[in-house]
Order: sequence, then structure tokens, then C-alpha cells
Amino acid sequence: MAVEAGNKVKVHYTGTFDDGEVFDSSRQTDPLEFEVGAGQVIPGFDQAVQGMSVGETKKVRIPEADAYGPYNPDMVFKTDHSQFAEGVTPEVGQQFQAETPDGQPLFLMVKSVSDDEILMDANHPMAGKDLNFELELVEIV
Repeated sequence: MAVEAGNKVKVHYTGTFDDGEVFDSSRQTDPLEFEVGAGQVIPGFDQAVQGMSVGETKKVRIPEADAYGPYNPDMVFKTDHSQFAEGVTPEVGQQFQAETPDGQPLFLMVKSVSDDEILMDANHPMAGKDLNFELELVEIV
């Protein structure tokens, strides 16, 4: 039986950047379980498992457009210290969660801090990157 849209599947994966750095893996934990075609994973990952059979492994390269999208410089903005709770001192690399006007979570990373302003980046940390995955279809649930 081959995976098709609507199937629930369990997949082991190891994700790497082009330089070989591993950014995530399910190998030391339970396999990732999701419904194919339901938008629960990035589009390229969803597409890659379609047609696979239980026990099959494959390597795929997912271009940025089918992963977390291109890096958008318009999602980098300046704010000031008054936007942070009292006692919170933002530091470069620190991440915060906010909400969009429609209530969706928005993750922000501090890019730089000065006395006057803080530079924040709302891009996904993997935006603008092509991703590589080794996949193993463990089960069609």
C-alpha cells in the first residue's frame, strides 16, 4: 500500500542543511505522526512521503519555497525597550512569542540590541534555506 493524501502516517526522519549539519531528527524519539495533505508539516515533506510504502526509505531535498519560504527582509523591524515587560532585558538570539492581529502565534528573534532600539526578526529561523531529509515510512496508521 502506498501513502496517499488523507492517510495518517508515522515517519522517522533526519533533517540536515546543505553543509551536513543536522537540525532535527526523530531517530532518538518516536516517529513523527501526521495526516498527509492536511498541512501539518511543510509542503515538501508532505509531498515526499506520498507514494512511499511501509519500510521504504528515501532522501529528498526540499527547496526553500516548499519548506519555510524565502527570507523576507520586510519581516525585520525595530522596536524599543518599552515593548518588553518590566524586568525583561532582550539579548541577541533570544526568542519571544507574540500574536498576529488575527490571534496566530508569531515567533520573534532578537537580532541586535542598542540603548535606543531592538531589531527583531519575525522570519522562521529556517526561512530561505533548502532542507535535506532522510525519510523512513514506519507505518500507515
